[in-house]
Amino acid sequence: MKDPNDKKDGYSYRVHYKGWKNTWDDWVPQERLRKFTDENKELASNLKKDMDAQRRATTGKPLPASTKKRVYGSDAAGSSARGSEDRSSVAPQPPKGTKRGRTEVEGIDKEEDFIRRPAVRIVIPETLKTILVDDWEKVTKDSKLAPVPSQTPISQFLNDYQNYEGQYRRPGSADADILEEVIAGIKEYFNKSLGRILLYRFERQQFYEVHKQIESGHGEHAGKSLCDMYGCEHLLRLFVSMPDLIAHTNMDQQSVSRLREELSKMTQFLGKRVDKYISNPYEHPGQDYSDGVKTGA
Repeated sequence: MKDPNDKKDGYSYRVHYKGWKNTWDDWVPQERLRKFTDENKELASNLKKDMDAQRRATTGKPLPASTKKRVYGSDAAGSSARGSEDRSSVAPQPPKGTKRGRTEVEGIDKEEDFIRRPAVRIVIPETLKTILVDDWEKVTKDSKLAPVPSQTPISQFLNDYQNYEGQYRRPGSADADILEEVIAGIKEYFNKSLGRILLYRFERQQFYEVHKQIESGHGEHAGKSLCDMYGCEHLLRLFVSMPDLIAHTNMDQQSVSRLREELSKMTQFLGKRVDKYISNPYEHPGQDYSDGVKTGA
């Protein structure tokens, strides 16, 4: 594509990334493309190897073994997800095209296999959707942070939910076991994914400081997990990322349906108790923190 009225305007080429939806197709200028040569083929191969290595590095044990078998399928694989464009993530971006025109770049998964995987559509109440938008604006636009440690951490919310929902399930039954396993899975998913896909760039320094305190083994935060420190503002981000996360596991349709049911109950419970679990005011971290983020310190 070229603007005939602009003599300085070069050609643009439409690039399609294999394994990605067409909505991610990109128009790129000529200088971003490389000729189809042996040298550039080797470069593309090396980029893919680096991408695969980064993906393996970001893939943790997603769930306890019992959870994999009962709820998340018998062979749950490591999961990854693409976060918001404004979030800072170690997940690699697809490589640039290597040919002119509509170029397909080899992806991690075969596109047809990915499409066949069962989808997870979690019910997110409107109140929680509004909170997600407000959360994004406060962090990315107003340069504010949710206080950590939270007055009502995720672990407290999950324990309260388990106590509430557990009264409707017969002790020792399969339903009771599934509830316990889902709670354990959510905790582990959050602890594994927070620093990888759930944070905005402005929050990363705060995360490093919190993680350092936890790992030191000293002080008031010793022995705690990220679920004990962060609030439900961040748990909401995990909920909306779950469809992508689950899409990268080998769950069957029955397991997907059950997981969707359990997570939807959890979001409904949270949506009715926003004032209790999502009421912490965001704070300005101070000029030193903001300057450090800008300089990459």
